[in-house]
Amino acid sequence: MIEKFQFYEKYGVQEYYLYDPHEVVLTGFLRIADQLTAIPAMDGWVSPLLGVRFDLSGGELTIYGPDGERFLTYQEIADERDRAVQERDRLAQERDRLAQERDQERQRAERLAAQLRALGLEPPP
Repeated sequence: MIEKFQFYEKYGVQEYYLYDPHEVVLTGFLRIADQLTAIPAMDGWVSPLLGVRFDLSGGELTIYGPDGERFLTYQEIADERDRAVQERDRLAQERDRLAQERDQERQRAERLAAQLRALGLEPPP
């Protein structure tokens, strides 16, 4: 981590954040002149570059975008993805079911048309 910090400091990174989710500790650094300087208090900190706000008041890190909306957690994003996949699969099954019903109806219509022709009648178009 020290080498990473030194790399970022050397190459002009404007902001640098480290988060330990196990300890719920967020550390931030802001470039002042030619070095990254520790941000004294991260709870409620608003990034001047990104416009995001860091909130540690609830016992875990919550990040809010510049619009004030809370960023989703990884789990929430994964849950949304899973719901989208389930909905896609449900729609595919429904599409297949409708296609099968259409095919059965077409076959039924063809059988009825054949019966009408056998009786010497021309089925309607």
